[in-house]
Amino acid sequence: MSGATADQGLPGRGLAALPRTAWLRVDTEALAANLHAIRSLAGSTVAVHVVVKADAYGHGAVPVSRVLEAAGADGFCVASFDEAVELRAGGIRGPIVVLYAVPAAHVAEAARRRIALSVADDVLLPRTLAAIADARAAGALRRRVALHLQVETGLGRDGVDLASVAAAAREIRATPGAWLAGVWSHLAAPADRASAGRQAAAFAVAAGRLAAARLGGGHRHLAASGAVLAASVPAHDAVRVGIAMYGIAPDTVAGDPAIRERLDRLRPVASLHALPVRVAAVPPGHGVGYGPSFVAARATRIATLPLGYADGWRRSFEGASVLVRGRRVPTVGRVSMDSVTVDVTDVPGPPVTVDDEFVLLGRQGAEEVGVDELARRSDTIAYEVVSSLGRRLSRVYDSASGTEAIRTLTGEVRR
Repeated sequence: MSGATADQGLPGRGLAALPRTAWLRVDTEALAANLHAIRSLAGSTVAVHVVVKADAYGHGAVPVSRVLEAAGADGFCVASFDEAVELRAGGIRGPIVVLYAVPAAHVAEAARRRIALSVADDVLLPRTLAAIADARAAGALRRRVALHLQVETGLGRDGVDLASVAAAAREIRATPGAWLAGVWSHLAAPADRASAGRQAAAFAVAAGRLAAARLGGGHRHLAASGAVLAASVPAHDAVRVGIAMYGIAPDTVAGDPAIRERLDRLRPVASLHALPVRVAAVPPGHGVGYGPSFVAARATRIATLPLGYADGWRRSFEGASVLVRGRRVPTVGRVSMDSVTVDVTDVPGPPVTVDDEFVLLGRQGAEEVGVDELARRSDTIAYEVVSSLGRRLSRVYDSASGTEAIRTLTGEVRR
């Protein structure tokens, strides 16, 4: 994708505030730009609900949601109830939908915090509705609980069957304290027009049955990142956009040249940076790290970076290239829990020092290490790479005008 993350670290911009010299930079201007690009793709009348589950795919749920809410996002989607509570506690005011089942004990808190819940199972639905009715009877509900009914259209993972849609909606309508705020489904293969078309047709049947029975249904939402980029199904009332909002192509559409122009409208949001904690020479025959899996064949300068597999830099990334002074250099030796070692012997100019900034993910000068490159080393997908970035890795929310916030394990500091 074009418009790669800027080569912009932290010298003079708050580095001293970090607990260690390794950080994930989140480009807030790229986030806002991606939201506007997605809106133009989905259609100006379609609501854009940003998926910020899994700590916003590793980017930091509350700070990311704050940026996007200010930029005009219409709402947010998460996977668990505590993720939704975290957003509310962080000051997010817009609509929030939990996309997976929530234990019935949380229905009163969901109503109080204005958190919408999904219902997708014929067994769990009655339990949720009974808990809502009991909470209302006990005076614990000050407002109704918003429910989004998920329909099984072909993913085979969750959702009520088409035959049960109208009956489920009637149960919701008949329950004091509950209301049907939306109906939705999820695609298995959004770039496969035949598959997506079959699911879209099934979803239309479900919506039609609700309309015919005068059961409403609220917001209809089917398309997520892949479908928005592939334009494979109708956008309906809202789209749920996760990985694409962070400037990363979904694996379901990444290899489709027909949507390259749409992908090129998005900008990568995150880049991973580090300053060495040590740069030292080792003689020929000297090992580096556990094993050792690397033994120097010549006099070699080794830079040690203070992050490792506990931060999401996987053991399978051994041998991956990182960037320093705009050049690719190889990592060598085992990836440790807390450190990565890099061979900087051949970097031109004065010897690399602890003041040289490395980029492990993102752009530096004319070179770039992309998330897909790292995913291929682990035989995985970009989602897994970014969502595995450890919580203890500081997040720095930055723009051309300066650092806006820094999140560490001890909390968030806003500038």
